[in-house]
Amino acid sequence: MSRCRQNYDDECEAGVNRQIGKEYEAMYAYTALAAYYDRDDVAFANVAGYFKKAAGEEKEHAEKLIEFQNKRGGRVALSAIQPPSKTEFASLLEAFEVALALERDVNESLLALHKVASDKNDAHMTDYIEGQFLGEQVDAIKELASHVTNLKRVGSGIGEWHFNQSL
Repeated sequence: MSRCRQNYDDECEAGVNRQIGKEYEAMYAYTALAAYYDRDDVAFANVAGYFKKAAGEEKEHAEKLIEFQNKRGGRVALSAIQPPSKTEFASLLEAFEVALALERDVNESLLALHKVASDKNDAHMTDYIEGQFLGEQVDAIKELASHVTNLKRVGSGIGEWHFNQSL
């Protein structure tokens, strides 16, 4: 057992490991979106860059959780990363709706992890989740929801081209 482990319940440790996997799966999904929009037959470079940046942020989240796990005396247990179920998209609207659903799923998972920490009276962990993740998740959900609204407004074709130019 780690010498720095204190007030760190096994359920919290397992939850952090699940969240690490969730963050890596989100990174994978955003990487697939970026790769799709970077293709020569799709060619929305700004959208590809947007999703590539989002993939990097998800990777950073996983790395923060790994660092947290080690600081608390837990053991990192990486799991297999599931590939995204969708890698081609009929429209930008569909892609951004997928991204919005992904962010909501990650947020729900973080909220569940926060509840476990709260139930186990782990004040440090609840504070860490609140300070490092929850506000950023709310901002990301709002941003993606706004993009979905704007994509509905502009429609396909030239509207998507203008949307890409604006990112």
